Amino acid sequence: MRKSLLVKGGFIAVVFSSFTANAQDVETIQEVNSLIDDAIFFTDKYITPATDAAVYQAASGWMNTPRKSNLWDFTLGVHVNTFLVPKSDRQFRLSNSDFSFFNIDGTDSAMTPSALGSDEFVTLTGMLNNAPVVVKSPEGVNRETIIYPYIQGSLGLWKGTEIIAKYSPEINLKHVNYQVYGVGLKHNLSQYFKYLESKKISIAALAAYSKEDITVEFLDVQTSYGNLGFTSLNSLIDTWHFQLSAAKEFKKLELSAAIIMNNSDFEYEIQGEKGSIEEIIPLHDIVNERLTVIDKIKYNYIGEVAARYQFSRFYLQTSIAFGKFVNSNISLQYKFK
Repeated sequence: MRKSLLVKGGFIAVVFSSFTANAQDVETIQEVNSLIDDAIFFTDKYITPATDAAVYQAASGWMNTPRKSNLWDFTLGVHVNTFLVPKSDRQFRLSNSDFSFFNIDGTDSAMTPSALGSDEFVTLTGMLNNAPVVVKSPEGVNRETIIYPYIQGSLGLWKGTEIIAKYSPEINLKHVNYQVYGVGLKHNLSQYFKYLESKKISIAALAAYSKEDITVEFLDVQTSYGNLGFTSLNSLIDTWHFQLSAAKEFKKLELSAAIIMNNSDFEYEIQGEKGSIEEIIPLHDIVNERLTVIDKIKYNYIGEVAARYQFSRFYLQTSIAFGKFVNSNISLQYKFK
């Protein structure tokens, strides 16, 4: 059950007490509260598929090889990541019964694009301060695959340990901006087992941290107080990755398999130019405080298989990660000596 702003915490109660004293309009306060409730509900449904997908994309391609690296070995690679958008995450159903402020224009229920969905939309209508509020639902990236490039480097340290860093420029998709960067440590385990080394079998463990940053075009809410400033929604995701990989060498070809577990912390924030309603109540602050109710921590278990082929100092590698989603990665790497 959604909690009313009128009973959620001293800060919000004081804000609305002030608003009441200035506006003398309890009904308008209730309308604003209902509008915020609806915005929070819609945010969770709309953005969650994209943030879940971002975690999968960030989990892929961390370990070039589980083989032991020598001290100061340096490898630099250009990676291209391809994420397959499942149909089930491209849209969700909205019903009038989901809302307390808005109604879907012309129908009781409609399929609506998520951030990973199409460029279709539904029109939502409501009344604030006896004036109509008409909002077009945000559109999605309108792609069946999402492709983005990034660079990744690894440096050999002592005793079979390797530091790895990845960085992507901000990728501008339709209605969505996305960026990921991170750092990790790999340690070779097979060095402690001479039998495995003699059979050219390598095993390594990885611990890594990544930051996923997603910003989407959101709700353009025009009211008698001006735009409410919900035009942009940002999600910051902190993810810890843990990976165990094993590989077998066949001359210049290496085949590997891995198990990945990651732990992601999701946070959300409304951004955009503030409207004149901020002169009455700090709406942005209130909404962002309320958005904490959809903050979450999620765990994923992901499998990954990869093939890596060497020619001279270059390596061509391709991998596929699978679980809830499917994500592929191809890279060209150069090993400096």
